[in-house]
Amino acid sequence: MSFNLGLINEAIAAAIPDREAMVTSRRRFTWSDVARRSRKLANLLRAAGLGCHRERADLQPWESGQDHLALYLYNGHEYMEGMLGAYKARVAPFNVNYRYVAEELLYVLRDASTRALVFHASFAPLLREVLPKLPTMKLLLQVDDGSGEPLLPGAQDYEQAIGAASDATPDVTPTGDDLYILYTGGTTGMPKGVLWRQEDIFFAALGGRMLGGPEVGSIDELVERCRSAGELRSLPAPPFMHGAAHWAGFIMWHSGGTICLQENTRTLDPHDVWRTVERERIMQMSIVGDAFARPLLDQLAKGTYDVSTFKVLGSGGAILSAPLKQAFLEAIPGLIIFDGFGSSETGAQGSTVSMKGMEGEQGSFKMDDHTCVLDAELTRRLEPGDESMGWLARAGRVPLGYLGDEAKTRKTYPTVGGTRYAVPGDRAQLSADGQIRVFGRDSVCINSGGEKIFAEEVEQALKHHPAVYDVIVTGTPNARWGEQVTALVKLRPDAIATDDELREAAATQIARYKLPKAFVFVDELVRAPSGKPDYRWAKETAVKALS
Repeated sequence: MSFNLGLINEAIAAAIPDREAMVTSRRRFTWSDVARRSRKLANLLRAAGLGCHRERADLQPWESGQDHLALYLYNGHEYMEGMLGAYKARVAPFNVNYRYVAEELLYVLRDASTRALVFHASFAPLLREVLPKLPTMKLLLQVDDGSGEPLLPGAQDYEQAIGAASDATPDVTPTGDDLYILYTGGTTGMPKGVLWRQEDIFFAALGGRMLGGPEVGSIDELVERCRSAGELRSLPAPPFMHGAAHWAGFIMWHSGGTICLQENTRTLDPHDVWRTVERERIMQMSIVGDAFARPLLDQLAKGTYDVSTFKVLGSGGAILSAPLKQAFLEAIPGLIIFDGFGSSETGAQGSTVSMKGMEGEQGSFKMDDHTCVLDAELTRRLEPGDESMGWLARAGRVPLGYLGDEAKTRKTYPTVGGTRYAVPGDRAQLSADGQIRVFGRDSVCINSGGEKIFAEEVEQALKHHPAVYDVIVTGTPNARWGEQVTALVKLRPDAIATDDELREAAATQIARYKLPKAFVFVDELVRAPSGKPDYRWAKETAVKALS
């Protein structure tokens, strides 16, 4: 049996049908429930004529032969259910950022050649504006979210449609070649749909191969792992529309565990998160870097919560800074922190593990054996001891390419020395002991007087000052240096810090030429719901403030 995510779900559900698979604040679903409901959705998609029309062998890496289902949703059981139902129908689902304005939404739905849409009713007014500019959708499923929005013309109520559909096995045979599509966030450029074979993403990011271990040999082996697992309960705190969140969800499912969701799925409510940890006896929680860590720590210090079952904190998708790691380890005895590294274009690549008294070095990761550093010209793979600045790369199970974009596919997935690599744009150095230090995306690198300065490195240095609540660093025009490092800073409530004080704190972590030449103090910083910084907003705001 091929490693298709829909087939894997059915096999696990058959082995542990009565174990809880997903818990929300209002409903609880067993593995049998999730499998049955996702089959019903698959049959709805098939009845609408949706599925696979050209097999993978007949396509270029940037092409899709399947129909595409947009998931325009906040967190809820419908999101993961929607992914599984699509996979079982051989339809390719993809994530839609629920913060998009009309033009951004229109761009993504067009770029994906969207044929079907599952959406929360709150988004109906924006869709009413956008849908007439798109080809007719074959299926619109509207999820009632209490907003009172009436059904869009041609839309069906999600629960009613699911209730009336057949739960028989769909009339198709999914394969490991079927697509998993993940749209990038678009914080540094236009969003792009990354195309993966499902078998490859399963091993690269969804639990088919735990970091440092071998690939699971068969679905039967995976099922036995799930059957024998103890009680595993996970809270993915970020929105499922971000890869880090639904990756964490699938990893938990592929361990036979339970995904639990907090009550407030529209904004980060730290009290709600800790209350969920307490109520559902959460063992593991996933977050996205400092944007989640800071408010969670602040709330933990203010409230009283039973976190005795909470043993593992996972962070991915954005940097979790050293001061906040330390604060978590001080606040929760026995906690283990897995700071993961990866991307939409590579899958999971490495991690740093931190425990009390064994804190990992900031920016350095123990990478898997498929990750390496290529030289700056993309001509060779660097060996330990060659510490020249290069490009972080990954071989082995990597994506096919970007949907509809041949040029970017060839650029991001080059062949070097006969091996095809994923090179998403992170600058890195390889140390003599094989550790890889990652500096950040070249797209947000600042060229100041010929020196390359990475925004993320400066951000982490500034966070060592206790008055700094959050910070985003960008480059702004400078007559002498071409570009200068500019920091947009949000201070803690009632805190005061001068430019010089912030520079001096950062100077203990990075060279002085990397220090910000200008500061812009703001009440709020704009980040994606996933917690990733919006660098386009940062540059526009900084240039306007300094002008």
